[in-house]
Amino acid sequence: MNKRLLAIFAALGATTIYGLNHTIAKGVMPHYVQPFGFIVLRVLGAALLFWLISPLGPKEHIERKDYLRMILCALLGMGMNMLVFFKGLSLSTPINSAVLVTTTPIIVLILSALILKEKISSRKILGIGVGLLGALGLILLGSELRQNAPNIPLGNLLILLNSIFYGSYLVVVKVLITKYHPFTFMKWLFSLGVLICLPFGYEEFMQIAWTALPFEAYWGIAFVILGTTFCTYLFNIFALTQLKASTLSAFVYVQPLVGIGYAIFTGQDHLTFIKVIAATLVLVGVYLASKKPKVLLLNKKL
Repeated sequence: MNKRLLAIFAALGATTIYGLNHTIAKGVMPHYVQPFGFIVLRVLGAALLFWLISPLGPKEHIERKDYLRMILCALLGMGMNMLVFFKGLSLSTPINSAVLVTTTPIIVLILSALILKEKISSRKILGIGVGLLGALGLILLGSELRQNAPNIPLGNLLILLNSIFYGSYLVVVKVLITKYHPFTFMKWLFSLGVLICLPFGYEEFMQIAWTALPFEAYWGIAFVILGTTFCTYLFNIFALTQLKASTLSAFVYVQPLVGIGYAIFTGQDHLTFIKVIAATLVLVGVYLASKKPKVLLLNKKL
């Protein structure tokens, strides 16, 4: 099979896993595993997996001058963003989560302008405004009475914070990605993530009643560790070897479609007027803020 076609399938696979994760992870929390305890499982499992495959890559050492940037990347990308996302998901709903995480490209654009001094066109400014308006709509107007979503506005706010932390990570991590092999980079990043997350999630991690967990809880945990954390990273790395970064970024539009569809199909969530309007505003905002919206036409030149 053509490598470019395989790369498209890899990118679709990654964004599909992300879309499914909103409902699957929500099914585990908080009844079986508390959110911070779940994050300890996630970073610990991913760290072990990347250490296992690291011999397949080159032998590298992290230079001393990169220590501080590495710690900052771990704090933003494997610490705070994961902690606030899972906490937010435990308080909110899968559909809200699937919509709000797509604001990450908008956050990256804002941070790139502030930190890297990149110019923002009037079209991008309009996109930022429209997308953030949709996000704020979910946070301020998306309150529902749900037994498994005890504080939807707060949960939505935490999920939006996840996009801010992850967007910051994407801006800071650029230097290290080009300098080190992915296996070297990720094994150390997730190892630092364990140290960062353990103080927050140790108590909840120790409270997990492993012998009392049903099969669906084990399945959900395995999906988050192997799928959402480990496989998606490998899929995206392979996709980047064959596709432009701008092309890969277009797949962000697939995630809410998968997330919303799966949540409704499994009966874990339902659409409301506010969710539809907010999702539309967010996706339109991301579209306008994208550097090259034409990459959405995947059947054209990739």
